[in-house]
Amino acid sequence: MDLIAKPFGKLLLLLYNFTGNYGIAIFLFAFVVKLILLPFSMKSKKSIMRSTRFTPYLKKLEKKYEGNKQKYQEEVAKLYREEHINPMSGCLWSLIPFPILLALYRAIRFPITIMMGVSEEAYATIQSLLATLGYDASALTTRGAAYAQLYESQFISGHFDQFAGISDKLQQIDYHFLGLDLGVQPSWRFWEFGANGDLWPQIGLFLIPIISAVLSWLQSKISTSMSTAAPEAAGTGRSMMLMMPLMSLWIGFIMPGALGLYWIATSVFSIIQETLLTVYYNKQLDAEDEERNARLKARDEEIERKRLETEKAREEGNTVVNPNTSRRKLQAGERQRAEQKAAEWQATHAPKKKKDADDEPSRVGDRPYARGRAYVPDRFDNIDAVPAGENADGAAELIPDGAAETEDVGNDQEN
Repeated sequence: MDLIAKPFGKLLLLLYNFTGNYGIAIFLFAFVVKLILLPFSMKSKKSIMRSTRFTPYLKKLEKKYEGNKQKYQEEVAKLYREEHINPMSGCLWSLIPFPILLALYRAIRFPITIMMGVSEEAYATIQSLLATLGYDASALTTRGAAYAQLYESQFISGHFDQFAGISDKLQQIDYHFLGLDLGVQPSWRFWEFGANGDLWPQIGLFLIPIISAVLSWLQSKISTSMSTAAPEAAGTGRSMMLMMPLMSLWIGFIMPGALGLYWIATSVFSIIQETLLTVYYNKQLDAEDEERNARLKARDEEIERKRLETEKAREEGNTVVNPNTSRRKLQAGERQRAEQKAAEWQATHAPKKKKDADDEPSRVGDRPYARGRAYVPDRFDNIDAVPAGENADGAAELIPDGAAETEDVGNDQEN
């Protein structure tokens, strides 16, 4: 970590020597870091915005291949490959500021050996001299032993004449900004403010984490409102809107005020950067969307034209096998044609469906005329439905013998 922290410590010291003010140096440090990271931020912003714009295409693929997860993943990978999209690139570039924040924290925590670059031997001599000059090391129990060098540097600045000859790299630094000691950790015990008569320094340091959390929330709010994210991504953005301010608030109270001031400066510059990059890339991506839509439309029209040509050639019997067609595809086509022929044969040669009992009231089991060929179920209620020459029971009417002879005689006389 020292390899990363020392260059940033040298930069912070250079800006302090240039401005003569520790707070302004931190603001300029945040600005320079933003400029250094601008190419990475632009790459991350564009990648995230491009991935967001492909959400409708992913929804279509999900609906089209519902139930076939493997095919859906293959099509998504193909889409990303054709459009040169890396969904992880935006996340990777966004992680770069965290090592810088840790490097700055180390430079602020160790101003003598990291920021000024004093050697370990010279620092040991400085510690021996501190003990002879009455430096109260017991204050570290209340102010935090982790920031021992920071408090030692403040003491050295007040007695710089005694330490100037130890190392030419040692410098006198004033850690105050707007009446606030940026080397002190803010206290959240607001009910104790003014106990020693210094009200503004305590209130001012207390406000640094609050302002940092508010600006962090505002940054997340602007970033979410300017993006056209999918519902899942929007839900993640809302979670970040809550988590990042809480993290800023926590960091502001457990670290020196200089870190909270750096977080405030970073949030201000990030809000400006986010607004400008969103406007810039929206115009650029709108032009890319128009070009992509035109390309996809032309491709769909070409596919439809070839499909119509293939159907026409199939109807005319002019289809030929493509020599580049794979063996698996040829076998699939033969299997499909065989299944189609089998279905056609089944439709023409399938046995006729037997009639239901309602269609053949005279049927009993396998005997089709068990109740008589002219059986009528409601013969007693519907006399007109009984065929002529049959009685209501479905049996043939019996004609008396005498009536038959009389009818025959009458017929002979007429002849």
